[in-house]
Amino acid sequence: MSDDSFIREVNEEMRRDQAQKLWDRFGPALLVIAILVVLGTAAFVGYRYWDETRANRSGDAFSQALKLANDGKNDEALAALDQLEKDGYGAYPLLARMRAATVKASKGDTAAAVKDFDDVAADTAIPQGIRDMARLRAALLLVDHGSFADVSSRVEALTSDTNTLRHTAREALGLAAWKEGKTQDALKLFDQIAADDGAPRNARERATLMSELIRGSGNAS
Repeated sequence: MSDDSFIREVNEEMRRDQAQKLWDRFGPALLVIAILVVLGTAAFVGYRYWDETRANRSGDAFSQALKLANDGKNDEALAALDQLEKDGYGAYPLLARMRAATVKASKGDTAAAVKDFDDVAADTAIPQGIRDMARLRAALLLVDHGSFADVSSRVEALTSDTNTLRHTAREALGLAAWKEGKTQDALKLFDQIAADDGAPRNARERATLMSELIRGSGNAS
């Protein structure tokens, strides 16, 4: 045997011995880690499938409820929305609550609709933006079916210059004020909308029209 062959055999034996020692020391831990990675990946994929399946099922149920409502089948739509509120997934139970209130308003049951929107607005578990929207929806119904005080109690806080809903809140409050003969209050609110560059164009046009109507009526003083 040559010296080179002997040295190679010794080196290979040393490497095998070192590899065996490393496996004996770290092999079981590496095996456990590998198993955990496989199990974790399987669990993650399984959860995503379960999550997407539930979300898709609730989405389909919500779409069906909307179709029933659009077809004028209000009672059937309300039953479907009530069921979705109970066993829906993700944001769909909340969407069902809001839509059910709208369907009740369409049926002419304004009191029930306002109560549903008020319940959403009072629920601190719901994001603030959605609660503000519920307040506004209730106020818009009460412009025709309530008093200025009813509308004001729901949207007065939304009329601040920094609130994104201020234009519609001011419009609802202005209409309620005009309805009760509070022309100065109404005029102030409509002028605020008309002068607000951040307001939508159609809202500013309606506000300008209302301001001109009030001034033209001779009740602006």
